[in-house]
Amino acid sequence: MTRRSIILGLLGAATVCGLCFFNDWVLRQTYLVGNNMPAAIYGSFVLFCFALNPFLKKHALTGRELAVVMALTLAGAGVPGGGLVRTLVPSLVIPHHLEKTSPGWKQEGIINAIPKRMLVDVSDDEDRVVNGYVQGLGEGNAHIGLGDIPWKAWGPPLLFWLPIAMTLWIALIGLSVAVHRQWSEHEHLPYPIARFSDAILPQKGQRLPALFNQRLFWIGLLVVLCVHTNNYAYTWFPNHLIQIPTRFDLTPLASVFPVFVRGGGTGLLRPHIYIIIIGLAYFIPSDVALSFGIGPFLWYLVMGIFATYGINLTSPQDGTSYFSLKPQSFALFGANVGVLAAVLFTGRHYYINLVRNALGRKGSEEIDPTSIASFRVFLAATLCLLIQLRVIGIELPLAIPYLAFMIMGFVVLSRVIAETGLIYLKCYFWPCATLWGLLGARACGPQQLMLMMMVSTILFIDPREALMPFLANAQETLRLRKVPLGRPAFWSVIALLVGLAVAIPVTLYIKYDMGSATGDNWSTITVPKVPFDNAVMIRRKLATQGLALDETVPFWRRLGEASPNPICVAMTVIGFALVIGCATARLRFKWWPLHPLMFVTWASTPLRWMGVSYLLGWAVKSIVAKYGGSNTYNRLKPLMLGLIAGEILGALLPTLFGLLYYAITNEQPRMFNVIPG
Repeated sequence: MTRRSIILGLLGAATVCGLCFFNDWVLRQTYLVGNNMPAAIYGSFVLFCFALNPFLKKHALTGRELAVVMALTLAGAGVPGGGLVRTLVPSLVIPHHLEKTSPGWKQEGIINAIPKRMLVDVSDDEDRVVNGYVQGLGEGNAHIGLGDIPWKAWGPPLLFWLPIAMTLWIALIGLSVAVHRQWSEHEHLPYPIARFSDAILPQKGQRLPALFNQRLFWIGLLVVLCVHTNNYAYTWFPNHLIQIPTRFDLTPLASVFPVFVRGGGTGLLRPHIYIIIIGLAYFIPSDVALSFGIGPFLWYLVMGIFATYGINLTSPQDGTSYFSLKPQSFALFGANVGVLAAVLFTGRHYYINLVRNALGRKGSEEIDPTSIASFRVFLAATLCLLIQLRVIGIELPLAIPYLAFMIMGFVVLSRVIAETGLIYLKCYFWPCATLWGLLGARACGPQQLMLMMMVSTILFIDPREALMPFLANAQETLRLRKVPLGRPAFWSVIALLVGLAVAIPVTLYIKYDMGSATGDNWSTITVPKVPFDNAVMIRRKLATQGLALDETVPFWRRLGEASPNPICVAMTVIGFALVIGCATARLRFKWWPLHPLMFVTWASTPLRWMGVSYLLGWAVKSIVAKYGGSNTYNRLKPLMLGLIAGEILGALLPTLFGLLYYAITNEQPRMFNVIPG
């Protein structure tokens, strides 16, 4: 690591955190981060490596330096969007606003039921703190100053929540470094996103990437870029251009598959073709691409069969909105448990020795010191997290499984992305709702559930931009460039601190300047009210049933009142069994066509959007391998890398144009989205 690579990496993190909210909710362009392969970051590296770095001559950055810059920038990308700030900021202030129009909240005294430091302080000037946030303090073209933001009200809750977020991130950084050697060097996971990153960086002693001289790479890049450039121009001049279709309507086929349609699968008959997914699918095992392609079709077929008997797997058994008890979510939770069990079993020798060495006991095989130290950091940070959850008021018997489920979600997300290149994915289960479904409201307690839901809205409600998957790909890129992981891990912590120092003031400034004109009703209205709506509903439901509940009674005594939801328990078992059964069949039968990761994703929105593209990628790879052999397969790799680069630039360039257009005209540019997020 060089000094300039560290400085540039920190500047990259600061830039992403400073521009993210403005780009997403003022310009409303393709999300600056939005998924696990942000076009803004990867596209910028494509432009720099191919168009700028060669002209720096003796000052050109090496591939190792650029890998470090990318790693620190990706670490910062975990801050501004769904990773934290997008939901943190509104969750601390909007409950005060919603309480005014929620009589049930006032009757139950729901806002006063949580520690005051978890929300902004409105005792001095509620109108400025709350209404100023909602309506904006700017007048006409006159913008506010930084001093107009009520910093005093925001100080206590930010000082309360940010240490918790940083502790979680430090734990995930330590864990990602600790498991990376097993995933990369022992199991040889494909890491398709990292392979793309490595391909666009210059080789040792060179200023240009090796791809620069590959004709097929440029053909793939330019064809895809021309498609998206034309379609973006079409949004400005629809009367003069013809849009090249990337979405197709096959709904006339719906009548042929009534069971499939009954299950809600009509959306799959309007596929959007993501060329980036076709390119990434070329670099992963064929059974993964096939499973991801047919997975959503199988899910809606199952849904349709159940719907025939009047059973809706997406209908909540209890609760409202997010954190409700949906059978679908518990099936995905069970699948996550199954994947984690399979991962631990596959690498059991490494993990056992890692734990033994971390606890000061010698194992049967040598573990590198960096992995041992990183795992110790993970253990220490996890212990601190448990203490912090206890300080919030969450009882230890609930805090332990809650935190375990959260960390499991991040680990499985990282594993899926490292193994499949699925650029857009969320967990679709929530630890608070999981404990509610498996133990019941009386055993958990409405107050405990509300506190866990509050933590979830900030740390885990939208992990499509999660830190650990970013780190997994960054660390593999560093490994390919022979950069030790220890120092980048430390500087990733600094990048997160820099990102917080930039993202929070910028977000607060835009909100207090423009108010609700920035849109984003999901994070501004839906997310902040979920914990409180559910708490009111649970309290009233228990009261209606005549089930008195004394929450001062310790959890171990309340456990006798446990009433697991039978459907939630059954779906958890089914999800777990499907993964374990598929993993076992895959090991025993060479002909087995499905991959167990399908069951973590088949019921998710991302795969509903991208499943057809994975199916096309599988078909392309299968045809090439069958009729062209390994030589043809390898010769076409630059073409596929070009397709990926073209799609990324097709998303980035309109964003850059939109920023320039807004700077010149002060008008919002046309919306144009390429990559899901």
